[in-house]
Amino acid sequence: MKKLVLVTLLLASTLLASAQKNTAKSYIEQFKDDAIKIMHQTGVPASIVLGVAMHESGCGNSTLAQNLNNQFGVKGGGGAVFYKHNKKVHSKYKRYESVYDSFQDFARIMTERSEFSGLADKFTHFDYTGWAHGIQKHGYASSHKWSAQVLGLIKKYQLYNFDENPAEKENTANQDQMAQNN
Repeated sequence: MKKLVLVTLLLASTLLASAQKNTAKSYIEQFKDDAIKIMHQTGVPASIVLGVAMHESGCGNSTLAQNLNNQFGVKGGGGAVFYKHNKKVHSKYKRYESVYDSFQDFARIMTERSEFSGLADKFTHFDYTGWAHGIQKHGYASSHKWSAQVLGLIKKYQLYNFDENPAEKENTANQDQMAQNN
């Protein structure tokens, strides 16, 4: 009887732990509006903000994302302290008040740091492919597969739909107008 209760408790705790993890779809739904707002403020595509955040934070499930709201693995800010498994962890990573603040800082890095600042002049906010390759080329990540992985997420979850290509909107509006006239 004790074994049955123990197994049941272990199974229940495992299910609860897995239920608390973000899925890609829940992460997108929760933060897409923030990414779109950042895009309108800075010109960094919403698909890039979301795709990079999903990749770097495991859809918000990484230790840094959970404890510091740090979605991108950004270091600095004097370090932060958090507790994991009742142990004090000293980190060299930045702590953010919110995920939105983390998104804003990523966009700031992409538009103000010298190694990335030219990307906004070179690529429009709907050229997510150019942005991903440019970010990798300018040293954001050491992995040679980084941009392919981010682009894979953008395509798999159709994050490019949040980039609001004005030409596509104009074509859609023209098609709607033509359909109404017929």
